[in-house]
Amino acid sequence: MKEQTLVIIKPDGVKRGLVGEVISRYEKRKFEIKSCKVVSPDRSIVELHYEEHSGKPFFEELVNYFMEGPVFVMIVEGNEAIEVIRNMNGDKNFKVALPGTIRGDFANSTTRNIVHASDSGEAAQREIRIWFPEKH
Repeated sequence: MKEQTLVIIKPDGVKRGLVGEVISRYEKRKFEIKSCKVVSPDRSIVELHYEEHSGKPFFEELVNYFMEGPVFVMIVEGNEAIEVIRNMNGDKNFKVALPGTIRGDFANSTTRNIVHASDSGEAAQREIRIWFPEKH
C-alpha cells in the first residue's frame, strides 16, 4: 500500500553531513521525496510535535536538542513507507540498533539518534500538518 510518512533528519544528522546519505538510502528502496525543507524550528513547533511526551523526564532535553540547529524535514512516499522506513532507521536505542540501519551505522546516543519517522498513519498525517502546514 502506497503511503506517506514524515521523516526528520535531526540536528546531529544535519550537522554531521548525513542528509545525502539518509536520502540516498530511502531512494535506493524506491521511496520518493515528495516535499522537503530545512527548518530551524522554534520551541512551539517542537513542543507540538512531541506533545505526547510533555511532562516526561526527557521532554526538556528533547525539545532543547531539536532547537540546537537546523533539521531537514521531508514527506516520503512509497509502498508501506511507515513500517519500512522505521525499520531502515533502526531501534531508537543506539546500543541495540542493528548494523545496516541508519541508527545502527551512525547514532551514538538514544536522544541524538539522527532521524525521526512517524510511527503510524495517524501520526504521519498529524506530523505532516505540523511541519508542512502549506500542504493542507
